[in-house]
Amino acid sequence: MGVTLFIVFAALVLLSVPIAISLGLASMIAIFLHSKLSLMVVVQKIFGGVDSFTLMAIPFFILAGNIMSVGGVSNRLVDLAGSILGRITGGLALVSTVACTFFGAISGSAPATTAAIGSVMVGPMVKRGYDKEFAAATVAASGTIGLLIPPSITMVLYGVIAGVSIGKLFLGGIIPGLLMCVVLMVVEYLISKKKRYHGDEPANLSSIVKAFKRSTLALLMPVIILGGIYGGIFTPTEAAVVAVVYGIIVGVFVYKELKLKDLPAIFLSSGKSTAIIMYLVATAHIFSYLLASEEIPQQFTQLMLGFSTNPTIILIIIIFSLLIVGTFLDNAVAMVLLTPIFYPVISQIGIDPVFFGIIMVFGLAIGQVTPPVGLCLFVACNISGVSIEKLSKAVVPSIVALIILLLTLSFFPEVILYIPNKVM
Repeated sequence: MGVTLFIVFAALVLLSVPIAISLGLASMIAIFLHSKLSLMVVVQKIFGGVDSFTLMAIPFFILAGNIMSVGGVSNRLVDLAGSILGRITGGLALVSTVACTFFGAISGSAPATTAAIGSVMVGPMVKRGYDKEFAAATVAASGTIGLLIPPSITMVLYGVIAGVSIGKLFLGGIIPGLLMCVVLMVVEYLISKKKRYHGDEPANLSSIVKAFKRSTLALLMPVIILGGIYGGIFTPTEAAVVAVVYGIIVGVFVYKELKLKDLPAIFLSSGKSTAIIMYLVATAHIFSYLLASEEIPQQFTQLMLGFSTNPTIILIIIIFSLLIVGTFLDNAVAMVLLTPIFYPVISQIGIDPVFFGIIMVFGLAIGQVTPPVGLCLFVACNISGVSIEKLSKAVVPSIVALIILLLTLSFFPEVILYIPNKVM
């Protein structure tokens, strides 16, 4: 059954059948050929896969990000970052990265972060003399921070599948997310220095204070979300709902850039994004069930431990596997498929599941800017008009820097676990 599962799945993917449908069809064919189970099991497992209160956080975080994007939040975050960093060499590139970090704390999605900030920043960067490829590469690479800075949709998926505290995962992503921001800013500064991308005139204190006041309500959103979760006021799912209500109030009544007539289109867009992710989770659940019934995760664990029992070596092997898989699969797909396989391995050798979850999210985040399936690359291409070939080349320095940071963090788990251990 295991062989049939993988062969049929691989064949369907090569035929360009959507991943979610490929998972469901492969499972049905494997059951039909090798099992006495009724195909009703497929239906039951599909519904069971999405029958989770925690998974309801995903549609609401997607909706909150879309509402805040349309509601004028991205512009205010860019203005705030620009007032502080715009005068430095490569200032607009640095502003893009910091703005992506701010917005990532609202959207929880890498492509959404790239789209929101890229639509605001790429044009001005090109007008100021920045190479279009560099501008697009900056927002594409910086968008990946949205997966590490809490809240993160990918962390929710990992938490549900692995049974790990989502609150701890959110806390664990803070330091790596900030380090990603710093590392990317260093890369952008060095490139800007070489290409002589000068900054703007120095901003005065009054303009900084004004920009901060304009963006205060936007910056409060992640504070409310995380503070409510860790203060025991509401669960991650309830926090996502609070974020939606807060976003509507701020966008409609305070910033007044979100119109009630905009809401149907926002709901429809969020519903489409949610449907894709949830259908993927549903069909992956039956696929994972069949893998477990064939004891494939256990066999994989024994194979890995037969190669080495050193946690560091195992972790490095897994990291490089994630980097390779991330070039072919979307991060949500890879997370749903690989967590049931890798989790028994790290449990067996004593690797902290929260630490591993952050490493896994980080590794798959890099896949968002690596061809051929880098969603942030595609979004940046659409915004900038740069070809995928040119953008793939321009983003290489950022990818190398992120891989170095990922490998460094893998040797220092206390960096990732510092805040979770202090708070929870």
